[in-house]
Amino acid sequence: MENDQIIKLWEEFAEGKDFKLNPDTKIVQALAEGVLKNEKNKGFRFCPCRLGDGSHEKNVDLLCPCNFIIHSTWKDKGRCWCGLFVKRE
Repeated sequence: MENDQIIKLWEEFAEGKDFKLNPDTKIVQALAEGVLKNEKNKGFRFCPCRLGDGSHEKNVDLLCPCNFIIHSTWKDKGRCWCGLFVKRE
């Protein structure tokens, strides 16, 4: 999978929801690279901004996109932990 393909998946994931992809394309590109690198090296699309041990069972909450709506950064700052998704205005 390429960066543009995963970004397209993220865009589709956000369609019709209260959030959208971060308009800063540099952030989105960097996150796409990190997620795909983790998939290649660890076998799962783990968020590149959070540390895990690489096991799916222990790190399921690090899978991208994670359940970011429950995190304090969503409530306090209107974005997910890594900044991939932001609240729609």
